[in-house]
Amino acid sequence: MSGHSKWSSIKHKKGAADAKRGKLFSKLARAITVAARDGGGDTNGNPALATAVQKAREASMPKDKIQKAIDTGTGAGSDGAAIERIIYEGYGPAGVAVMVEALTDNRNRASAEIRHAFSSHGGSLGEPGSVAWIFERKGAVTVDAGRYGEDDLMAAIDAGAEDVREEDGKWTVLCEPTDLSAVREALTAAEVEVEAATIAVEPKSTVELKGHDAERLLKLLDTLDDQDDVDEVFANFDIPEQVLEQLAA
Repeated sequence: MSGHSKWSSIKHKKGAADAKRGKLFSKLARAITVAARDGGGDTNGNPALATAVQKAREASMPKDKIQKAIDTGTGAGSDGAAIERIIYEGYGPAGVAVMVEALTDNRNRASAEIRHAFSSHGGSLGEPGSVAWIFERKGAVTVDAGRYGEDDLMAAIDAGAEDVREEDGKWTVLCEPTDLSAVREALTAAEVEVEAATIAVEPKSTVELKGHDAERLLKLLDTLDDQDDVDEVFANFDIPEQVLEQLAA
């Protein structure tokens, strides 16, 4: 899980800047629209929509914008039908596997921009299925490890939690995607504050990176994440904390 969690932490630090540019809200709205289109507008019966709305709320997206995105997906607007979800697979520096989830109304534009990002940063775009086997989709609930101990998370077990991990001062409770809402609600009922609840694509194994390879990979991931059509980026890397600190200096 190192690749996903570390990249999530890095993205969180630049999230405020993204919001100011309007990119973050645009991406969040698109994710909500597609989730509502594919699974309906009820967050209780649509885990993907519940996750997308939760992420929007955590980013302080206005309620009216969230509702507008839901309405667009359920048919109150025409834009939802034009957006398609496309998965791109490829390799970054040192053979790191990278999966990109794009939500786009222009497949040719998205493909060209993503291919260019890979080739510009020491990577290459692969064929469908080339790296998908390295990842698995899981529900991931994040809780502050500084405020709560492992015993506080026991309520999640009965709700379907499979594993609990600690990294970078955070607990991550893992479950099947269909159990995500139940696990989040169980923790909330136990008076445990949930920081985030998302559907994550977790690597089954990771590649440790240092030095130039680590720097090049982070530039690739940042470039991909900055594309308007890109919704999520996942990679099976692990960069030691001291290396990340050196790169940030």
